[in-house]
Amino acid sequence: MLAGIAVAWAVILAAPAVAQHAVLWRDPGPIERLNLAAGPPGPRPAPPFRFLTNDERGRTPKIMVKDTRGRAWAVKFGDEARSETFASRMAWALGFYTEPSYFVRRGRIFGAHDAGRAHDWVQNGYLIDGRFEYRDPAYTFRKDVNWTWEYNPWAGTPELNGLKILTMLLSNWDNKDARDRDSNTAILDHRSGRGILLYYYVSDWGGSMGRWGHWLSREKWNCSDYREQTPDFLKVEHRRMKWGFSGYHDNDFKKDIRARDIRWLLRYLNPISDVQIRAALRASGASPHEVKCFSRSLRARINQLRRVAAMRWRTVSS
Repeated sequence: MLAGIAVAWAVILAAPAVAQHAVLWRDPGPIERLNLAAGPPGPRPAPPFRFLTNDERGRTPKIMVKDTRGRAWAVKFGDEARSETFASRMAWALGFYTEPSYFVRRGRIFGAHDAGRAHDWVQNGYLIDGRFEYRDPAYTFRKDVNWTWEYNPWAGTPELNGLKILTMLLSNWDNKDARDRDSNTAILDHRSGRGILLYYYVSDWGGSMGRWGHWLSREKWNCSDYREQTPDFLKVEHRRMKWGFSGYHDNDFKKDIRARDIRWLLRYLNPISDVQIRAALRASGASPHEVKCFSRSLRARINQLRRVAAMRWRTVSS
């Protein structure tokens, strides 16, 4: 399977007919000026909504809707509605591609006579607590190609390792890739007059902001668990970094991260203020208690990164 993946993206990148450029990261500019409450540029959901279909993929309840302006949205419910909205804002602020996502507490919806697994959130002509992800018709999801954390055009670069660190920072244990049945890595195809841009990105951040782990031990959007694991996020033992994180493909995440990768990410992470973090949390549906709890724990993890980055790594091996 991995050989097939390698051939697929190699063919795409080498195709001579149209100029193609693979993109994992772009400079986000002055991060301290970003509006994390608003999130990535793009349209906002415009109610009322019209039900299109149920989305039975994955374990989280989802439906597809159109808003009053005819735009298509994928709506996700449950704990992932909050965690994905927040985590995708953090990824966007640091320069990684994400699709515009918004948390909607309540909205009028027509035609939802059978919402399937989402019936607890879609009742009596209204939907509640949904994450709306925009389906931009200018971008095409590539079903013929994917990528893994181990095999991709950026292996060993600060950009890819920075994305791995961010994944662990947010406790996103659901870090599946093309080796798994339901991949959470993907490629979007955006065509313009300059050619084709292939955006390599994490397509699902829903497993974030809870307890990392495997099977029965993991949680999503649970600040008590997130806070409890924060002291174990990153330590140095026997002159080596020790990451507490566990999820899918642990070895691919921990083995190659260097101090200079942490320093690279901190160039973009350091300018994010507590005010911005709290604004992103509120926009993601966090309660006042969750805003305080998550922001403090996230800041504590960032401070751990700072301490490790500041160490004299000539005498401490990473």
